[in-house]
Amino acid sequence: MSGFLKSGDVISGREGTAFMTIDGRNVPMFWLKNIEATVELIKTEVPVLGKRMNQQKVTGANGSGSMLIHKVTSEFAAIGINYLKSGTIPEITIKVTNDDPNSSIGRQSTLISGVIFDSVPIAKLDIESETLDEDVSFTFSDADLLDQFSQPTLG
Repeated sequence: MSGFLKSGDVISGREGTAFMTIDGRNVPMFWLKNIEATVELIKTEVPVLGKRMNQQKVTGANGSGSMLIHKVTSEFAAIGINYLKSGTIPEITIKVTNDDPNSSIGRQSTLISGVIFDSVPIAKLDIESETLDEDVSFTFSDADLLDQFSQPTLG
């Protein structure tokens, strides 16, 4: 293989957008500092005749994620308090788009569905912090890749 990856095609972590849909209401996630969603494959060990090493078979998956946010929204407090009062959790999706205009590979958009937060912050003060941030972890039950990066042109 000849050629090399052009530095301009490395995606900037600051270029992109994120939106959360809560029961059909679209909420721009401008307060987001970072987000990561991961699919963990569930494997079963399979011993086979004639092999000394066991093999693995994928039998399912779990979706989980985390985000760090600036504390400038009451969306999470409203979800938690609404659950306390009504016993209902809203239907939530998160769409994350990586879109670096300096890169030739285009953009990637991922839709994360069936989002349920592990805990929701409802109040916070911190005298040792110049700004307030909150860690929010979640699980999800489905995901779709709406847009995919193209292959980079080698230099």
